[in-house]
Amino acid sequence: MPWIFLSVAILFEVAGITSMKLSRGFAELLPSIGVFVFYICSAAAIILALRRIELSVAYAIWSGVGTALTAMIGFAYFREPFTLVKLASLALVVAGVVGLSFASKTID
Repeated sequence: MPWIFLSVAILFEVAGITSMKLSRGFAELLPSIGVFVFYICSAAAIILALRRIELSVAYAIWSGVGTALTAMIGFAYFREPFTLVKLASLALVVAGVVGLSFASKTID
């Protein structure tokens, strides 16, 4: 169950950051409200996930996967440029998440 909470937290966090972009600096009402709602839901879900998942692992996965998904939304929906530097940087984020996950499992 904690991994489900972490997954839900990631999705709400990505929805929150996407709403920030869509709010156009809080000029659009619905996306502006969405920012707060999605981040509150994300915080609640990650708090529940942290009951059973180590902080370093949960935060690395939450921020790393959230970063990767947000970047993909930027490329696909907002037509942000996709470069090799961005691709390599995302690969390093993923490598860091995987490394922390493995380090956590070897300690137990």
